[in-house]
Amino acid sequence: MTEVAVLTPAADDGTYGSHWPRVLERLAAALSFSGLTARPTAWPDHAEDASALLEFPLVLPLLAWGYHQNHSHWLRATRTWAEAGVRIANPASVLAWNSDKTYLGRLEHQGVPIPPTVWTMGVTDAEVHAAFDRFGTDTVIVKPTVSGGAWKTLKVSRGQPLTGAPEGSVMIQPFLPDLATTGELSLLFFGGRLSHAVLKTAAPGDFRIQSQFGGLYRTIEAPPPAALALADQVLGAIDEDLLYGRIDMVEHEDRWLLMEAELIEPDFYLSEAPDRGRLFAEAAAARAAA
Repeated sequence: MTEVAVLTPAADDGTYGSHWPRVLERLAAALSFSGLTARPTAWPDHAEDASALLEFPLVLPLLAWGYHQNHSHWLRATRTWAEAGVRIANPASVLAWNSDKTYLGRLEHQGVPIPPTVWTMGVTDAEVHAAFDRFGTDTVIVKPTVSGGAWKTLKVSRGQPLTGAPEGSVMIQPFLPDLATTGELSLLFFGGRLSHAVLKTAAPGDFRIQSQFGGLYRTIEAPPPAALALADQVLGAIDEDLLYGRIDMVEHEDRWLLMEAELIEPDFYLSEAPDRGRLFAEAAAARAAA
């Protein structure tokens, strides 16, 4: 058996302590299909010194949760790993830029369709109110560009005061009812190959599709050709040596829009994968052996 490292939250981070070990079990079960064993290690422990990670043929940052709450430390860690030559997948440079959702603006400049977005620093009531007219909507989503799991994400209606606004770099988008009704489609890629597709819908009365908020997931056997085309466009625009990627999108007004390209620590939804993660394991084993 070949041992690979899986980066986890900090040992003293109580936010995720009861949850990440269960996710690690699912990842470890999948990796075992290709003779890999997973050793968990907290990512902050290697932010200044990467020597311990150099022992592994592959480092997977798949449980590096909490980076958005200490973003400067995360960026320092990714520089450390890149400079040391840690065999991390995805590349450390990708882990850095993908942690800030302003990358969506860069992809848009390359022709990738995304929802209309206002980018701002220190969001104000005036900016939010102007966005209602700009987008022609009565509801917008306000969230920090460095976030995770709907952290500090607000749904604001016209006439409602902006309460608890996130600080720093912020994005404002129109609320797309399609997310709450039709749902968000995720396409999972391992080693450049499509593994499976999952449709995520919000619980009644909510707008967040994450499972912790009651979101429901189901496998889509045959993703629409236009959705596949968008995923291919996104991956082509990114043009990085990716071991894995989750491309999240929504269909709005007969057009597929990119919501996020999740390249750091996405949920792979392996329980919905027909092969239960064998393709992921094969890709990881090939990378470890390269």
